[in-house]
Amino acid sequence: MPTAREIMTPNAECVNVDESVVEAAEKMARLDVGSLPICGNDDRLKGMLTDRDIVVKVLAKGKDPKSCLAGELAQGKPFTIGADDDAREILRTMATHKVRRLPVIDGQSLVGMVALADVCRALPDSPVGDLLDALTSD
Repeated sequence: MPTAREIMTPNAECVNVDESVVEAAEKMARLDVGSLPICGNDDRLKGMLTDRDIVVKVLAKGKDPKSCLAGELAQGKPFTIGADDDAREILRTMATHKVRRLPVIDGQSLVGMVALADVCRALPDSPVGDLLDALTSD
């Protein structure tokens, strides 16, 4: 089975904890992505920010996206996958935590992102179908 390193999208860009939600949204638009890892000033992963987070946790609550910082939305420890973990571990982690994107780390460094689309391209239909069932079940 391929490893995360083999199927990930490399060179993932972070949004810094001190950047505003507007800056994060602009970066998402420029990169044409729906989520970004949130990294601290120490370059360590602090969380994930999604376009849905911006809508639900900022806009819908009446917060100012220019003054709300990305770091305020980094809640809990993010789910990650090791760069050398195989696809079985990716499938298990995505299914267990019901996530469609995983930051890929090598040691403490973010080296890429693996998304559901990456998994779909890299693996046979059967395990991907099982993952889709897990992600969409209640």
